[in-house]
Order: sequence, then C-alpha cells, then structure tokens
Amino acid sequence: MERLQKVLAEAGIASRRKCEEIITAGRVQVNGEVVTTLGVKVNPSEDEIRVDGRAINSQAKIYVLLNKPKGVITSATDPGGRKVVTDFLPGIKERVYPVGRLDYDTEGLLLLTNDGEFAHLLTHPKHHVPKTYQATVKGVPHGTLLEKLRSGIQLEDGMTSPAEVEYADVNPDTNETVIEITIYEGRNRQVRRMFDAINFPVIKLKRIKFGPIFLTGVPRGKFRHLTVSEIKELKDAALSTHKVQKGQ
Repeated sequence: MERLQKVLAEAGIASRRKCEEIITAGRVQVNGEVVTTLGVKVNPSEDEIRVDGRAINSQAKIYVLLNKPKGVITSATDPGGRKVVTDFLPGIKERVYPVGRLDYDTEGLLLLTNDGEFAHLLTHPKHHVPKTYQATVKGVPHGTLLEKLRSGIQLEDGMTSPAEVEYADVNPDTNETVIEITIYEGRNRQVRRMFDAINFPVIKLKRIKFGPIFLTGVPRGKFRHLTVSEIKELKDAALSTHKVQKGQ
C-alpha cells in the first residue's frame, strides 16, 4: 500500500506537491469514491484510480535535459499560446513536466520528467541541490561586491544562503562581465535579484549546471535523455546535501 499522492506522482500526473493539491480539490476518485484527504493509502495494482474521470496509467519514466531558449515559458502548456518548453521535445509522447523553473528571459539547462518523486526530490528546499549560472552584467563588479554574494545578501524575502561566485570573462570592448554563480536555493528570480542588490543588473542569464549534470554538448532548443548513471547521480546529490544539512 502506498500514499495516493505518491502513486499519482509516479504515474506522471504531476509533482507530488501538485498531486496533493489535485487530491484536496476533489479531482481524484479511488474505486468510484472521491478522495480529498491526504495520506490515504492505495494499492496501485488493484485499486482503480482516476483523475478528472480518467484512469491513471503506469508509464515508462522519462528524464530529459533541455537547453531552454530565451523567450520560452517553463510550463507544459500556456493559455496565451506562447511557446512552452514542451514544444521543444519532438517525439516524446509522454506527459513530462519541468523540474523547477527557468524565467522567460533565462536560458540553459532545464530538466523535465514524468517522475513526480524525482522532481520532488530535486526541488524540495531541504535538499539544496546546487545550480550554476552564467550571469552577464554591464560593467565589472568589484571583488568586495561579489564577496557579499558569497557571504549571503539580504533580499526582500530574507537573507540568501552563501553562493559560490567567480569571474568567468571580462569583455573590455562591450564593458560586460560574465560571472559564474552557484546557488543552493530555488527562490523566484533569485540570481537576478542578487545582482540587483549589488546594483549590477543581469542582462543575460544562462544555467549551465544542475547538481552534477552539465549543459555541455546540447545546442540551444535541443534536448537529450539523461543516462541511468546521471539519474542516479542527481538523486545521490539531493540526498547527500540533505544529509550534510542534518549533520549526518
């Protein structure tokens, strides 16, 4: 017997957190009865489980790395008809969902999957999976300003955790600097807000690494499937950061 929200997530309905919202909204039936209580346990091999009237199906797990272009919505659908990340996954028939988000104006490494437990593991705040970005700013921030980012900087929603920050390139012709920054949180527009806080707004932002996985070799707008070893490495990275946090 397994918790209903876990079964839904593993069936690719959505992330576990989103599945909990689907349950409490009364959209799930188990053996013909509407279930709205979290924690209900079911047997996925025996119980008939429906979401919005449709029976859930066990499906093969899909794990994809997309090099998201700028100007694309990190969503499976958009009512406004704008381009979404799933538009860039030709040949994938399974319903996959983004693992976390990249802003409309941010490009780079985005993971997508139909494995809700996997997505939950990588995005839960307690796991602190590192993500590395290349941020291009106008001008050259002084080292003492970058030190503020390394130490943690005050934003409107609280102090950030310490970040890893290094100069990657300085272009004197354009007076632009590329800075690599690794953060361990997933706040909304966090990297942009951190650079705004030191008065060097980001003019271009690209994610180049998620945990141990690099973007290298995937052209903009293209994708590839993660390998079995990469999936394991991502899971291990999430679990190991949780252990470090707990002092284990």
